[in-house]
Amino acid sequence: MITELSKIRNIGISAHIDSGKTTLTERILFYTKRIHAIHEVKGKDGVGAKMDSMELERERGITIQSAATHCTWNDHHINIIDTPGHVDFTIEVERSLRVLDGAILVLCGVAGVQSQSFTVDRQMRRYHVPRLAFVNKLDRSGANPFKVNQSLKDKLQHNSVMMQIPIGAEDRFEGVVDLVTMRAFIFRGENGEIIDEMDIPANLVDEANKWHEKLLDQASMCSDELTEVMLEGHKPTVAQIKAAIRKGTIELKITPVFMGSAYKNKGVQKLLDGVIDYLPDPTQVKNEGIVINKDGTEGDKITLASDPKRPLVLLGYKLEDGRYGQLTYLRIYQGTIRRDDFIVNMRTRKKSKVARLVRMHSDDMEDIQDASAGDICAIFGLECNSGDTFTSGDEYIAMTSMHVPAPVISLSIKPADSKSETNMSKALQRFTKEDPTFRAGVDQESGETVIQGMGELHLDVYIERMKREYGVNVQVSAPQVAYRETFTQRADYNYTHKKQTGGSGQYGKILGYIEPLAEGDFEFVDDVVGGSVPRQFIPAVEKGFRSMLDKGRKVGFPVVSVRVVLNDGGYHAVDSSDIAFQEAARGAWRETYDKAKPRVLEPMMRVVVEGPAEFSGNVLTTIMQRRGMVIGSSEDGGMARTEAEVPLAEMFGYATTLRSATQGKAEFTMEFSRYVLMPPAIEEELVAKYQEKQKAKK
Repeated sequence: MITELSKIRNIGISAHIDSGKTTLTERILFYTKRIHAIHEVKGKDGVGAKMDSMELERERGITIQSAATHCTWNDHHINIIDTPGHVDFTIEVERSLRVLDGAILVLCGVAGVQSQSFTVDRQMRRYHVPRLAFVNKLDRSGANPFKVNQSLKDKLQHNSVMMQIPIGAEDRFEGVVDLVTMRAFIFRGENGEIIDEMDIPANLVDEANKWHEKLLDQASMCSDELTEVMLEGHKPTVAQIKAAIRKGTIELKITPVFMGSAYKNKGVQKLLDGVIDYLPDPTQVKNEGIVINKDGTEGDKITLASDPKRPLVLLGYKLEDGRYGQLTYLRIYQGTIRRDDFIVNMRTRKKSKVARLVRMHSDDMEDIQDASAGDICAIFGLECNSGDTFTSGDEYIAMTSMHVPAPVISLSIKPADSKSETNMSKALQRFTKEDPTFRAGVDQESGETVIQGMGELHLDVYIERMKREYGVNVQVSAPQVAYRETFTQRADYNYTHKKQTGGSGQYGKILGYIEPLAEGDFEFVDDVVGGSVPRQFIPAVEKGFRSMLDKGRKVGFPVVSVRVVLNDGGYHAVDSSDIAFQEAARGAWRETYDKAKPRVLEPMMRVVVEGPAEFSGNVLTTIMQRRGMVIGSSEDGGMARTEAEVPLAEMFGYATTLRSATQGKAEFTMEFSRYVLMPPAIEEELVAKYQEKQKAKK
């Protein structure tokens, strides 16, 4: 079944933790008749929300993996991805936004713009995703959509446009006034399925007119046609207003603001109308690919056409190992894919047959015969990595990659018994393939298995999944922070590698200097003139230096922000080789390391604590005790928000400390901010511990 492109919407639902994303998705599925009963996220019925299909998600009441589904509304086909709110699972949001055409930014009607709202907004901007805002939880005490609209402008710099105003407030909230059609809508019935359309209540007419004028004002900035109509003194039609808002939304010039209470079943149907009216279809979004040359190098950028008749191009944006084997989620950018077709992986050049094509509904699926440009589907048994591009083989194109943040925390794990050992390696193989921010490897010195991730919760979830899904019991060491090493001054090197064995020996001489690099991790500069180092050996010198970056000599962590300059050297007609010059580079690095005054860098986290204002003094104390630096604080309606930068090393166990300092009434979010130089006294302790460890190994 190939759907008309103008009737497809690919949307994501993103927000701060506990803003009601999954609850909203559940209501959308109910009103579009995809499910026949509503279940809550932390449901007493033991069923849990449809989109939280993992047992762990239902127990913890959080979304861990993004889940895809699809539904139909007003004759339009909508693909929806519900994403996690917790920053530890940020890759799920990242890869979802990479393949979506539009998004709904959910905001709590009481708390408004929260810390994770900033992160999600940054991700939407990175991929130029047009969005609607949905102010949720208007049934709660203290809810104020006007204040949330203002904070969208002030905090996120959105040109937000109120599309509705509420009828009733807090526990008396019962519906909305649509500022485009200037009609009132009341939501009734056990599940809010009965909508009464009526004239605007008399007490709201003046306010509705005021906000209607503001809407026309902002919409006219995006449409010459609407401006002309208004200048001529005519009353614009509903179609003209909608066209202007749609244009402004797609161009990222305005953010339409809808409102309701997903939990109380109010306002969701009007939001769905907004998705159809204002978010783009696949033809209205610019999708870029890169031409792959015959030699495997990248060529020019090209814009793909959302056309089912063009050669096939699709992106495998997410992998999942389910009960039927590996499932690859795909976004089709161009062309049409059919069952039994052959597709080619652009990274491996391997050809695969499309044996089974499905459309996902959380953890359920339905088989389909074909899918075309603009659609999202899934294939079984496809051998690939997350982020691989596939084509029919007629064109060699790769989609631009997504942003993958580097892990900041690691744990050593070891299986408790021999049975667990085999299963542990299976689990790690699967998890690292599915999640680019989760990494696993073996520490060369200790022989221990080390897993890395985005935070404590991230690694906790994977350890728990190993136990449940693979029956693996592991012993876990204390968390280890991902430190880095860098240089603070320039140091010259002059090194000769000479080795004489039976037959030809090894000879390579290099001169130059190592210095700090302001931006980037590593830069190699070839300044050799006059052929003192033959051209064919220069890549070997670079390779030798690069091989030393993984492990610094101060505390054993990777070295970053370093520039190596090669400006002279010497060679032997017989004894010089690639190996000799690689060894010369390694020797030069070891000899020069301490002269360049190495220092340790530690990851700083952006920590945002939100809770009652009465505890703000206690919150500040918990931050100061952890070497934190307060960046800003604000108070609003009895709630205080404190933003700080705190070293990750000091953040372990913070949840417990914060709970006891605020009687369990405050919550915090944390995400990686940057690397900074560690205070000398703490660095000395770290160096001493590392040296003791090295001695013990000898």
